[in-house]
Amino acid sequence: MIDVTIENFETEVIAASQTVPVLVDFWAPWCGPCKVIGPLLEKLEVAYAGRFKLVKIDSDQEQQLAGAFGIRSIPTCILLKNGQPVDGFMGALPEGQIREFLDKHLPPAELEAEEEVDELPLGEPGSADALDALRQAAESKPEDDDARFDYVRALWMAGLDDEAKVAFAPAIARAAGVRRLDSLQRVFAASEFATSQPPLPQAVAACDARIAANRRDFEARFDRARLLMAAHQYTQALDELLEILMRDKAWNEDLARKTYIAILDLIEPPKPKVAEGQIPPDDPVVASYRRRLSSVVLS
Repeated sequence: MIDVTIENFETEVIAASQTVPVLVDFWAPWCGPCKVIGPLLEKLEVAYAGRFKLVKIDSDQEQQLAGAFGIRSIPTCILLKNGQPVDGFMGALPEGQIREFLDKHLPPAELEAEEEVDELPLGEPGSADALDALRQAAESKPEDDDARFDYVRALWMAGLDDEAKVAFAPAIARAAGVRRLDSLQRVFAASEFATSQPPLPQAVAACDARIAANRRDFEARFDRARLLMAAHQYTQALDELLEILMRDKAWNEDLARKTYIAILDLIEPPKPKVAEGQIPPDDPVVASYRRRLSSVVLS
């Protein structure tokens, strides 16, 4: 990871991107989500072993560069190849979504790395084998709410939205009394809401116009959060719900808070296996947003 300024931008970004894709992370010291995504990006730069180069630009200190890229909010990441921007994303995305973004644009790993992947055991998260194992667990124990949640969540996070809804159907009657099942139901409700709206850009723009006219239009903010949830843009949805909670902690019978928790339940990955006596690490994105919720609710 390299800090870039206007002085070294040409060398570290434009020239470097002629030989390896360069991911530019626009951030600022005061930005909470920036502190979440920064360590993830640095971790991925190491994991991808030279397949891309990570640089960071302080958008406050380097306003000329931020303006040149049209940065309107942070964190924003821009990927450059051959001196030109090719794609980007905004917000503190979960690691899995960042990997998807990178894999879409980066050259394939060397043959040796590919062989190592082939030797991994079957059942990686999101794979057909993993989903089939979770399906069998849910079907063999129909009353096991944890097994049902794990299966439905995996389908949804793999982008199999319709399959997730079908798999959730046997547990609908129990959802109101089981928090994580209730969380799934809230996500599906957001999806149903989104299908009744115009395409995402227009629907979000309509919400933005309502919010611009009245920043305390919590219905508009909640609609915007639901649209983002349905589009799998979870951190952006969490940020919008926080805007409600900072102004009214108990809005609409705790609807914003319960929806916020539903998203956290959804995006929190299964705990990795660790040696006996050790505590598995928390996902940094989920941990950060839990802290932010606590600070708002307890303030």
